[in-house]
Order: sequence, then structure tokens, then C-alpha cells
Amino acid sequence: MTEIRAFEDQGQEWLSGAELPADSRHARQIARRQMIAEAVMAEGTMRIEELTDRFGISLMTAHRDLDELASRGLLRKSRGLVSAAPTSLIEASNVYRSTRQAAEKQAIAAAAAAHVDPGQAIFLDCSTTVLQMAPHLAAKVPLTAITYALPMMNALREVRDITLLGLGGQYYNWCNAFLGHITTMEIRRLRADVAFLSLSAINDGLAFHQSPEMVETKRAMFDCAAKRVLMADHTKFERRALHAMCALDEFDVVIVDDATPARTIDAIRARGVNVEVATRPPEPENG
Repeated sequence: MTEIRAFEDQGQEWLSGAELPADSRHARQIARRQMIAEAVMAEGTMRIEELTDRFGISLMTAHRDLDELASRGLLRKSRGLVSAAPTSLIEASNVYRSTRQAAEKQAIAAAAAAHVDPGQAIFLDCSTTVLQMAPHLAAKVPLTAITYALPMMNALREVRDITLLGLGGQYYNWCNAFLGHITTMEIRRLRADVAFLSLSAINDGLAFHQSPEMVETKRAMFDCAAKRVLMADHTKFERRALHAMCALDEFDVVIVDDATPARTIDAIRARGVNVEVATRPPEPENG
């Protein structure tokens, strides 16, 4: 097990979604790097000088920002140019995923929390969808939470009456989590009541992810839990990924959001899958 501690550096706070004062220099730096990443993703390739003009920053600051983004697998630098990393890696990145389908993920997480009972031990993966369960777990104590994801560890480390087991292993910067053989060995020594998982893509009745290390780690949690819950917003049914983890009908419950097409839900249920539809709260009216 890895010792739980606060990760105060910029990268960890950014990836874990930690709130920062809006007027702090640190917050402005985080927001600027997010905008730079999104700008390059939108354009595909940009000259570094273009970024200095667009964001009103020095060349030195631009290089520092780009070096940080490159270290997280989002961008690539070469000869005055910066380009987006391969789509599959971008979509796997915590930075990219944390800003996508926020309302859908929150609704799915609230529905998933209904499958937690006090006194249970639960596996929580490193997905940004499962991370949205963290605010709901204080109402489910006493609880044992088992995770290999640093953002989840930080979100739960001060919650009273939650026993937090942090799983170690090889640290992967792009997902802000520990993965691989050591991690899976630790998982397979444990038995949990429920595993809460989310994967990158669902098609042909199977759940997929881009990373084989991620599939290995999630599969270990899947195998060592009495009940398995898959959490998937509607965009997961529009994507493809390389590595299959398991069939949908191996999950006890699949929770989707209410933007998932009815035909998709019907097709999943036709495979004998127990599907729950989480309803997003209505958007506030302007004015």
C-alpha cells in the first residue's frame, strides 16, 4: 500500500481537480495551460510563437507550459512547433477527461452511490466518472475505500470514518494513478463488496480501454469484487479503443446518462444487461 499524502505540486492539483482561489497566480497558470492544451488539440499543430501572441505570454513561459503539457502526454514539441498527441492518449488523459460531460458524470455518480451501503469495502478506479462519487461517500460511512488513483485518495483522505487503502505500483503521469503488475498483485489479495469502474469505449457488447496496463488493473478489481458496476456516459458508445476488458453482461449493473440513445439502451438490455439511466438535473434558466 502507498502512504496517503497531499500532492501539492501544480500537476497533481490540476489533475485532481483541486479548487484554487480564482485570483491566485497558481490558478491562472493552471487555467492558461488548460486553454493552451485545448487550443492545440483544436488546431492539431501550432507554432509556439502563435501561442505567445494568443495568450500574451513570453516565449520562456510558453516553453515551460508546453514542457508540462508534454510531460503529461498531451502535446509534442519539435522545432518551434507543438502538436496534439495521438487521439487515444489524449482521450485517456485525466486533464482531457476531467472537463468532458461533467453533468452526465455527476448524475451517473449519484446513481452509483445508491449501490453503496455502510460497512462495505468498495473498489474505486481512476476514472473521472468514478471520482465524482467522492462527495457522496461521506453519507455512506463507515466504509472502506480501495483505490489506485491519486485524485480519489486526495478526495477521501480527510473524510471521517472512511478507511482508505491506497494501492501502490508504477506511477503513470497521464492518468495520475498507479498501474501494472504490483498494483494488480495488491488488488488480488483483497476482496471487495462492490467495484465501481468506467472504461473508454463500449461497442459490440464489450468494454474497452486504450491502455493495456489500465485494462489489467481494472480487470483485477472486477475479478475481486462480489458486485460490479460499470459507469458510462453516452459518449462512450461513440468511441473505439484497442483493448477489450470484458463483456457488458458480466457487469451486475451498467449506469448510463439520459442522453444515451434509447436504441443503445434497448440493445444493451437485449443482451440481458441490467441498465440504469441516471437523469441529469435541469439546467438553470437564464434571466
